[in-house]
Amino acid sequence: MWYSHFSVTWLLLSVAVSGQFRRPSSKPSSNNGLQSVCLGNVLRLTLDKTLAVGSQLEIDAIDGTDIIPLSHTLAAQCGYSIESDPWGTTKVFASLLGCYVDNQADVVFTFGLRLRLYGDGLSEQVEHDVTETCSYSPWASREILCDRNYMEVSSLMVTPETPVKMVAGQQVHDSWENAIPDAAVAPNGIWKMTFHTPDPKVMLLADAQRAGYGAMMTQTRLVIRSPYNMAETYSVEVAGVPMEVFSVSTYYKIGSLIVDSAAACPTGGVVFTEKVITWHVPRRITPLISSAVKILETHMGIYGQRLDKTKMAARHYKLSVTESHVVIEIPVGSPDGYYKSHAPDYAYHITYTVEPMLELLWRAENTQADTRYKVLFPITTPLMPRPPHVIDNTVHEQRVFDILLGIFLHDVELMNITFTTRVLTVAECNARGFDVQEHHFANGSKTFSIRVPFSDELVLKRNPDPLTTVYFLPLVFGLLVLPDQTPFPHPAELEASREDVVLPTITGRCDQENFYFSVKYGSQQDNFQTMMLHAGSWRELDIELANLYSLTGNGTHFSITVPFTAPAAAFELVNFKSIRARVDLLLLEMPNMWQLDDLSLACYFPLTTTECYANGTVTALAVKVESVSNLNPEYLTLRDQSCKPAFSNDRFAFFSFKLNSCGTTRTFFDNVMLYENEIALPYNTGKQSRKGPFTPEYRHTISCYYLLNYTKTMAFRASPRSTNPVADPGVGHLVVQIRLSQDSSYALFYQSEDYPVEKYLRQPLYFEVELMQSTDPKIEVVLENCWATLHKDRTSLPSWDLIIDSCENPDDLYLTVFHPVVAYTRIQVPAHIKRFSIKMFTFTKDDAVLKEQLFVHCDAVLCDTTKPDGICSGQCPNALSYANSLRPTGSKRGLRAADASQYKTQISSGPVLLSDSNLF
Repeated sequence: MWYSHFSVTWLLLSVAVSGQFRRPSSKPSSNNGLQSVCLGNVLRLTLDKTLAVGSQLEIDAIDGTDIIPLSHTLAAQCGYSIESDPWGTTKVFASLLGCYVDNQADVVFTFGLRLRLYGDGLSEQVEHDVTETCSYSPWASREILCDRNYMEVSSLMVTPETPVKMVAGQQVHDSWENAIPDAAVAPNGIWKMTFHTPDPKVMLLADAQRAGYGAMMTQTRLVIRSPYNMAETYSVEVAGVPMEVFSVSTYYKIGSLIVDSAAACPTGGVVFTEKVITWHVPRRITPLISSAVKILETHMGIYGQRLDKTKMAARHYKLSVTESHVVIEIPVGSPDGYYKSHAPDYAYHITYTVEPMLELLWRAENTQADTRYKVLFPITTPLMPRPPHVIDNTVHEQRVFDILLGIFLHDVELMNITFTTRVLTVAECNARGFDVQEHHFANGSKTFSIRVPFSDELVLKRNPDPLTTVYFLPLVFGLLVLPDQTPFPHPAELEASREDVVLPTITGRCDQENFYFSVKYGSQQDNFQTMMLHAGSWRELDIELANLYSLTGNGTHFSITVPFTAPAAAFELVNFKSIRARVDLLLLEMPNMWQLDDLSLACYFPLTTTECYANGTVTALAVKVESVSNLNPEYLTLRDQSCKPAFSNDRFAFFSFKLNSCGTTRTFFDNVMLYENEIALPYNTGKQSRKGPFTPEYRHTISCYYLLNYTKTMAFRASPRSTNPVADPGVGHLVVQIRLSQDSSYALFYQSEDYPVEKYLRQPLYFEVELMQSTDPKIEVVLENCWATLHKDRTSLPSWDLIIDSCENPDDLYLTVFHPVVAYTRIQVPAHIKRFSIKMFTFTKDDAVLKEQLFVHCDAVLCDTTKPDGICSGQCPNALSYANSLRPTGSKRGLRAADASQYKTQISSGPVLLSDSNLF
């Protein structure tokens, strides 16, 4: 079978166009991807890869009505060869003196071939029948053809007395059979053959043909053909070039005629460099030449076709003759050859293949016998390593790894990429947003690129210091060489460092009773540990403390509330009417124990430590301060050590006593009477308990002042009221403000220094609109219209309505939510406050996200609650009827004139920025 022996294996990609063509001409002819050309004493048939369907090719010779499959052995014996590149373009070479050729007087030669393609799911094989006619004349006395799988020599068998006749307009000798009577009685007229190996070995013609040799006689020539590496061929070295030789003497049954034939073909002589292939052929091939010869012609060609000097110069080919060699030089990478990728031992290599032809014509001295010597010599370079290069084009500020891998030939495909935790195909990489691309160049090479964001979970991250992030991307490219499906990997490691860590921060404030702390997450979210100085030692803010201090939080921060009397508050200083307390917080990165932020907040809180009553009773509170950390309040006493605390714990001792007891002293100053006592540790008793190695120094003086003479006079007179009091009309300013709360509790609000505030997409924004400096319960705040813009100008575009005519915008996918307001310590009149929330959003333009700041504006109406009418009927008084009204969808806010019972004001808040880390 032709395919199996000639290794015609390729990936066939196109649909075949079946057909025949017959063109009896020596000029090139073609038809739909099939092309034939007569090249001297050979025919070349080219099957383009566009016709290559299936995966297997077989070739038959058409001899009249007979179809003869050309096996490997028969092809070499009969003068046929095949060459195919890896992508399906196939060339078939046939000798004009081959078998199954219609030979007309050794001048006109007609071929019939059938190409059969099948395999890879083809339901029926595809056939192409080819008929081609070539003319060739004159023949040299001896012609030697060295093809890739056989050696052929043909010799002229005409004597001067042989008659001459005209065939196809050319002079030809009458047949050798007519010149030798009865020669045609036996097939070919050949009796036996003696092969010189160089020792003689005799075979009958039938035995030689069974051994694989070809021997035949045409009308004028004797043709002998031998495959390479036969038992009767031998190797010699001529001028340093290895050559394979067959030499045979042919005996004829008629006339005892003996003809000596020999062929010698080079099997080496090639020298490679990175840039040039140099092929040496001996100038004087001694197995063929016994005397001095003169070289008449030298020709170079490619794939059997001669090249003229212009084409050779354009391709930088060189043909030269030295004293010992005929030399051909071909640049590696010339357009007549092709590159091929390989991956031995999973390492990337390339080869370059080209098939030069050398044709010589020489003549022996003192004779008219000439020899035409033609060699078709495929050359493939050794494997050339081409390790791919990984080029890191990463721009750190863009936060994306940008990798370029190459350079490869066109027959390499990127199949997948292995990351630390998974393997992704190219399609999966692109679906993930990695933007894998293939880049082609004019010379046929290609590269691959991939972009991987730093933020992707497949990128490894570490922090060598608190402010720096090192991004590390190890990956393995999975590549495949086509069409032989050879896989090979190429690893790469990329690293980038950026000082991009936003550290968490602690802020705090105090009121009359509590500390309020807010911890804002940094770029690494809650990847830290919160430590609190609790009862004198550092303790993690665990679930127990979180519950104790009412921890609340969201995706951006958490908050805690610490009463000043809690164990986490350290008492620094005690005054008569106040106490200074302090809370210490610390944020640590684990496990490196890096201190990310800390805050020590100290505030004064109202605390009365001594109460003096008119009935002569005194209460006193002793406080354990930080400077006497090992004090146990339980053991404190008054001057009279029998007067002990009425109540005590680990931080306080409470005393209650009469001024005439417990060692209280009295002193008079003018009109003032002073009572004094002292709280201290009893030093004259062994009952005090010490938690430390020494006795703490603690003294707290109690003082009460009374006036000796003090008189209070009261006068009262009542008179009937004639008319009800009426307030005089006045003029003043009403102030309305809008604020953005940090969470839904509306306890903490962003201050002016906090703007712009960053929020994630669809994160709630809590707004509060409040009438300031008024306690009038007859005034109610109503939000008539609210909208958002990209700019501070409330009239700028684009804009989006949030509240229309005091109700939610029905066109909004995420409706505005109104929150109830109830009275408590801060809020005396709930009607003076309106609260609502929206989901963080962004504007788009032509499907592009406008990541700009957001401003919220409102028209607030101050209404007289005694005259509820129109907009002053309340905040969206009938939401159900409003939602079902005939108001057209998408209608915008309108202008409304305020009546006497209304006062309208305009307020704005912002800017609010959309955070990049959660845009999509």
